[in-house]
Amino acid sequence: MEEKFKNLPLRSGVGIIVLNKENKVFVAKRIDNPKNFWQMPQGGVDHGEDFLTAAYRELKEETSIKDVKLIQEIEGTITYELPKHLLGIIWKGKYKGQKQKWFLMRYLGNDNDINIKTNKPEFLEWKWIDLDMITEIVVDFKLHVYRKLKEKIKKIIN
Repeated sequence: MEEKFKNLPLRSGVGIIVLNKENKVFVAKRIDNPKNFWQMPQGGVDHGEDFLTAAYRELKEETSIKDVKLIQEIEGTITYELPKHLLGIIWKGKYKGQKQKWFLMRYLGNDNDINIKTNKPEFLEWKWIDLDMITEIVVDFKLHVYRKLKEKIKKIIN
């Protein structure tokens, strides 16, 4: 990592693993990275906001999903750092990566209620995939995050 970015803080973030009735995972393709990379909903924590409130807000802002039941808060946090070519660009250059708190939730609504064409859209398209596939479709610098999550989710739902 370049010297000038070394002392940047990690952004405090949340991630949401949304499962449907068949235990398939919600993923979406980012507008700013339209290659064949998909991710689960995630975002930053606003000042004065707790993690769970941030998770519900981010989920609604990115997907219009409101009808969920919390299954479990994933123990601990998971950190990732941005690759060199994104440092100084993403998050207005204020952070070198994210320290995330993840939540596992069950989607109770209908697929028709999911709408990624929000006020500030982040995604081009979305789909449900098998849990084992999440490590096949994620951008490389978040692969270790998705590997850990896959392990933890399997223990919870099996």
